[in-house]
Amino acid sequence: MQSKIIKDLMVPLSEYVTVSEEATLYEAVLALKKAQQEFDRTRDRHRAILVYDRSNHIVGKVSQLDILRALEPKYEEMGDSNPLSRIGLSRFGFSPKFMKNIITQFNLWDKSVEESCRIASKLRVKDIMYTPTAGEYVKDTATLSLAIHQLLLGHHQSLLVTGKEDIVGILRLTDVFQEISQTFEDLE
Repeated sequence: MQSKIIKDLMVPLSEYVTVSEEATLYEAVLALKKAQQEFDRTRDRHRAILVYDRSNHIVGKVSQLDILRALEPKYEEMGDSNPLSRIGLSRFGFSPKFMKNIITQFNLWDKSVEESCRIASKLRVKDIMYTPTAGEYVKDTATLSLAIHQLLLGHHQSLLVTGKEDIVGILRLTDVFQEISQTFEDLE
């Protein structure tokens, strides 16, 4: 059996949620919610938004975690914008008690969730988006094995798929897992 290439598994850019980097977080959240309501039932729901610039080039992503992080700007004071901290403090062996104490120490979540949403809704997407690193791009002609390798080493939820010159889609971890689970079923 011939292994599929990325182009066979990716979600084409035209089918993915995109917003301008000038959009507000409010507009981005509504776009993601609408896409989730209208999603193709044969696929998993979208969990992120791709961000394009004035030239219509994809320049970033806003994940559900990025949206939650935007609700409490004090996480920036903790250095949470550092890509290494995006993997979570619990992976460094900090106890749940220590992590709960951080809320008090940094005076986090001193506003209600509703108030935090009201404030964050006016933020520009470009100010909270995540700019993908070099390891988060994969060619549309690459093998599934290469994509799995990149997902594993980078602990990524998705990879941006490039064609000849530009981004043509997104390869989500859920799409790769669907393919792997189907391969397991086909073993019978």
